[in-house]
Formats: sequence, C-alpha cells, structure tokens
Amino acid sequence: MGEAAVAAHNVFVYGSLLSDDVVRVLLNRVPPSSAVLLNHFHRFSIKGRVYPAILPVQNRHVSGRVLMGISDPELHILDEFEDVEYQRTRVEVSLLESSDKLQAHAYVWRNTSDPNLYGDWDFEEWKQVHKESFIKMTMGFMEELELPESKPIGATYESFYQQDDAEK
Repeated sequence: MGEAAVAAHNVFVYGSLLSDDVVRVLLNRVPPSSAVLLNHFHRFSIKGRVYPAILPVQNRHVSGRVLMGISDPELHILDEFEDVEYQRTRVEVSLLESSDKLQAHAYVWRNTSDPNLYGDWDFEEWKQVHKESFIKMTMGFMEELELPESKPIGATYESFYQQDDAEK
C-alpha cells in the first residue's frame, strides 16, 4: 500500500522567509518558489523586531515569493514559527513572470491597529544587519520545537535577542 496523499500548499513569504537559509533551517530543504506580488497589502516594520508584518492596505503591494509544495507537517512548522501574532490567511498572488494568479497561504499580522507598525521593511537591510543572528535564533527555535515543553517563537525570539544584546 502506498503512503497517504500529502497535501501540497503554496505559502506566500515576504520577510525573513525570503532567505533560503532561514527556510532550510525550518524545513530541511528549500522548496521550489516563484517571485510574486500580493496586491492591496503593505509590509511594515515592527518597532523592536527584526521581521515584518503585512496588513491589507488599498493601492499598495508586497513583493515576495511563493514557496510551493509545502507539506502538512511543514505548514505546521511554519504555523509554529509565525506564532499567534500572525493569522494564516488565504490570499491571491500574481506571478511576476506571467501575471497568472495563484492561491496561497500568507501570515497576516493580527493586530490591525498595532501602534508598533511603521514605514516599510527592507529585506536587503535585514540580510546585512540581522540575517546571521536570525538564523541562529531560528536554529534555537527548531531545537525547542522538538522538546515536549517547547516555548512559542515569541519567547524564543525575545530571550535570544535579549541575550544577544547583553553580549554586545
């Protein structure tokens, strides 16, 4: 008998998950992906955080990519990584190479009136300033995830960056 069919999901990523290195730590692979636009959303910086949030905003768009062929267990890992501050939502994205539309999951910031959201988030700046430490934090998150009493990513993030700041 063959294995049960595994659902394959498309996931729109727009922040730290644009980095193949971060995706590889989380999923042990880099799935196929395509460059896309998500219309009527904006990517915000979050005060005190190194990762962004998206919220619906008319006449704006967010560039990113869609990770394709994400399995149910991988989607669960991404859900845990994105934590309770984000809500997994179905969105329609446009492929850059063809303008074809594609359905995907996206992690949308839950607090639509969060006073800590501001401006634009810049992936290139993130890569230069935060990528290396973020990968270390993500490795710590994956180690925690395997423990029976794992703590949420928010707690892992805060303890990692407080420790990181203390070492400076």
